[in-house]
Amino acid sequence: MSLPQLQSSFICLLVASIIILLTILIFVKITKYNDWEEIRKGNLAAAMALGGKIFGVGNIMRFAILSNNNAEQSVLWGVFGLVLLILLYLLFEWLTPRLNVNKEIGSGNVAVGLLSLVFSVTFSYVIGASIS
Repeated sequence: MSLPQLQSSFICLLVASIIILLTILIFVKITKYNDWEEIRKGNLAAAMALGGKIFGVGNIMRFAILSNNNAEQSVLWGVFGLVLLILLYLLFEWLTPRLNVNKEIGSGNVAVGLLSLVFSVTFSYVIGASIS
């Protein structure tokens, strides 16, 4: 492995980590419950929902990095994919008016937390494949 390859790997890791953290902050802001407080209280549904989002964000960045030759393209496609994941999450909320996802997760409904986790993971693969 050459020095330029190491530098490129480090840059990708650093940039992807920053993007992942920023996206998680966005997700935490758009939920109607306090993710970290709920997790601190032992709310498994909130932990599952946020964990699914974290996995989904990381998975999309994985696809973006693997399918592009430079950091700039990886960032552009990764951010595009993450915007899609956020929009799909909001659409999920909107399409399930009888099942108030945020309220149910905030109340500790593990079934809804699991559904949210699976939703985020599943669509991260679909989005990842579409940006590859």
